[in-house]
Amino acid sequence: MENDKKVIALAVRATRRREQLGGLVLVAPAVVFLLLIFVAPIALFAWRSVDNAEAWSALPRTRAVLRAWDGTGGPPEPAAAALVADVNSLDRSVAATLARRLNYSESGMRSMVIALHGLSLSLQKPVLEQLIALNPRWGEHRIWQVIDNESGRLTPYYLLRALDLQLRDGGLTKASDQDGTFRVIFARTFWISGIVTLLCLIVGFPVAYVLATAKGWLGRLLFIAVLLPFWTSVLVRTMSWILLLQQNGILNRFLIDHHLISAPLTLIYNRTGVYIAMVHVLLPFFVLPLYGVMLKVDRAQIWAAASLGARPLAVFRHSYLPQVMPGIVAGLVLVFVTAIGFYITPVLVGGGGDQMVSYFVAFYTNSSVNWGMAAALGTLLLIATFVCLGAFRRVMGTAAVSGR
Repeated sequence: MENDKKVIALAVRATRRREQLGGLVLVAPAVVFLLLIFVAPIALFAWRSVDNAEAWSALPRTRAVLRAWDGTGGPPEPAAAALVADVNSLDRSVAATLARRLNYSESGMRSMVIALHGLSLSLQKPVLEQLIALNPRWGEHRIWQVIDNESGRLTPYYLLRALDLQLRDGGLTKASDQDGTFRVIFARTFWISGIVTLLCLIVGFPVAYVLATAKGWLGRLLFIAVLLPFWTSVLVRTMSWILLLQQNGILNRFLIDHHLISAPLTLIYNRTGVYIAMVHVLLPFFVLPLYGVMLKVDRAQIWAAASLGARPLAVFRHSYLPQVMPGIVAGLVLVFVTAIGFYITPVLVGGGGDQMVSYFVAFYTNSSVNWGMAAALGTLLLIATFVCLGAFRRVMGTAAVSGR
């Protein structure tokens, strides 16, 4: 009898292992696809925000000499000779890349480093003295501090710069050529995203309620109207708003023709246009999760509360709202997380003071070709997204965030 129990237990465990193995085999392609297409690109992108291969590979001799420098006092003479040797061993294009990289940290270093390429020095005088004669800035402590800080394999420069900070004299200070630029951009991004999310809540809740309560052909028609934006590209929808909201557009012409206004309203290339267009694009992301939850509301609780004499507002607050809260939170999270990464709509309908972080990621990637800065901004935006999701999860609870 005892042996039979052991045999049965072993058979059950073997069956479970086979089921688990089968499940892993089925899931493996999706996991591999997710790692290769989603996780790996994000990881490589984040790596660019701390990667310093340009300076690290170009300055091996200088790096070795500065490793023994305590960072105080004047620059060591061997470091000057090592720097000249490193720069002269590089191709012209590689030296230009190094110069550009160091110029990010200290303005003016580009021309200083390029001038070293092909430079002939006298063996009778100290190298540092000759460099100072070539450019007095070679005698500045700050120049050699930058070379020391930026000659390592990893660098905090891009991430600090994205927060308007820099390393100077062994500590963190405010970036000298900025006045909170990126902090303002991040604050603007979260402000616009927050306002758009709030507007989607105000507009989307009644829409979702009507969808959930409408019957027959009217309900189907309204549902198609909500889904319709998904069938049109974001670019087309945004361009449509430009036609509608411009000074000679359909809306202004209608208001003027009906004598509702005397002059065209400025509704485009400003914050108003950004709000209108973004709400239009993102509204379905709020309505659909809320609509799905509203369909499952237990009407018996509402009828019971009303039959016991509760006022409509009390019924809504204590019976209806708690049941639909998971849908509200899920919609808010979807809208907010999508909004902070918006690019096309603010670029087309917003002004210069309405651009969000994604615009500057694209600028540093395509125009400035400063991939480290683009990666740093993108990485900080990703971290901020996870922080917001964590805050939603903590405040509303796991079930509310997941929509269950």
